[in-house]
Amino acid sequence: MGYQLIDAIAEFMASIDSKPVTTGESPRQLQSILGMQPLPEEGRSADDILSRATELLFNHSLFNGHPRFLGYITAAPAPMGALADLLAAAVNPNVGANILSPIATEIEKQTVQWLAEFIGVSPDYGGLLVSGGNMANFTAFLAARTAKAPKSVKEEGIDNASQRLVVYCAKTTHTWIEKAVILFGLGSKAIHWIPTDSRNRMDNKILEQTIKADFAKGCTPLMVIGTAGDVSTGAVDDLKGIASLCKAYNLWFHIDGAYGIPAAVIPELNHLFEGVAEADSIALDPHKWLYSPLEAGCTLVKNPNHLIDTYSSHPVYYNFSHTDDVPPQNYYEYGFQNSRGFRALKVWLTLQQVGRNGYVKLIGDDIALAQLLFDLAQNHAELDAISHNLSITTLRYVPADLGDNLENSESYLNTLNEGLLNELQRGGRVFLSNAVINTTYCLRGCIVNFRTSKKDIEEIVDIIVSEGRKMHQKLSAQIATVR
Repeated sequence: MGYQLIDAIAEFMASIDSKPVTTGESPRQLQSILGMQPLPEEGRSADDILSRATELLFNHSLFNGHPRFLGYITAAPAPMGALADLLAAAVNPNVGANILSPIATEIEKQTVQWLAEFIGVSPDYGGLLVSGGNMANFTAFLAARTAKAPKSVKEEGIDNASQRLVVYCAKTTHTWIEKAVILFGLGSKAIHWIPTDSRNRMDNKILEQTIKADFAKGCTPLMVIGTAGDVSTGAVDDLKGIASLCKAYNLWFHIDGAYGIPAAVIPELNHLFEGVAEADSIALDPHKWLYSPLEAGCTLVKNPNHLIDTYSSHPVYYNFSHTDDVPPQNYYEYGFQNSRGFRALKVWLTLQQVGRNGYVKLIGDDIALAQLLFDLAQNHAELDAISHNLSITTLRYVPADLGDNLENSESYLNTLNEGLLNELQRGGRVFLSNAVINTTYCLRGCIVNFRTSKKDIEEIVDIIVSEGRKMHQKLSAQIATVR
């Protein structure tokens, strides 16, 4: 059965481009297909249930490995990563304690070191593999709180802090920061949102003014969060400038690089990532632009002792303290989890299979394809190219006959493009997502896919225009009927 499954997976990967990106089936339809039987009383044949599961997944899924999936930032998974997950599950090490996962622990340590080297920071950064961007950022956030908040907070809690604890980030920062301040006791008002400049980067002048004002008001600033590739447009903050401000005001400098920081491997883009090596902590997601299967995030911390100070505990029922010539590393002391799966194996193997130069080629190709999408939109009479950064392009459909015949044309275009996006996502020929830039509703294409080609991008443009015309005709008819 294992051989048959591997053959089926190989055939699926070889033919994925001939399938729809998604079937667009509703939850009700899928429930009907799945069947709503109660828990079985008796066991069934492994062959039958494995065949059934294979059929369900291959025929009723959204395929983020499809070459025309340009939606949310989930990469096409490397086949090596899929094999790695099978291998890891077969051994099933618990990478929470060294004694329970001797070689897996060493592989994770090496993977963390390689990821640090990959993005251009010291291999002395420590860290661990986590489930994804939220957890990578959360892990670093609490380390920053431990390092920069009054020491009494660890025992007495946030309520007993004499001064309000505050953090700084751009208005475009991912929603994880809102979860973090609420879940970890600072409250939503602890976020001081900083406006962005014309390039969608955090305005560092306003950042410094806000920090100064907060010190004057008796607040305790903890950290600044810079973004290396924001999720809507791919913009990279002025990280060097943020690093300088953090050093001047003794703040923790965290970089959310979950999506974009792997692009630091490309020599021509070094200028975008100046300042990365000054970060106290960095979040990145191998399951985004390093093509790892889900789940694979990573937290890197310049001084890993900050993780131990935050997460380590030593209950009497843990017998994990054996010593030898090299003290063992127990990953339960580095993050939230005690029991941990072997996420690092798929990243470790794929880094070796592809190599630094291979990633330079693959990531560079993704960026070039996003540029092509922008250029094609810019040169098309019915498309409006809005932005391009890294491998993200935003655009919108603008009907050729729009002219001045519609009142509130911007509002109409927003409605048109929102309806168009929903139709594209249901249709299965291409999967895009959306971005709202200023007040403009945009179609957003993010390419983190080693299968996407120039031909795919050209076909995507044709699909957008064709479906845009249909949606415009539909909406125009609705407006005419109302009038």
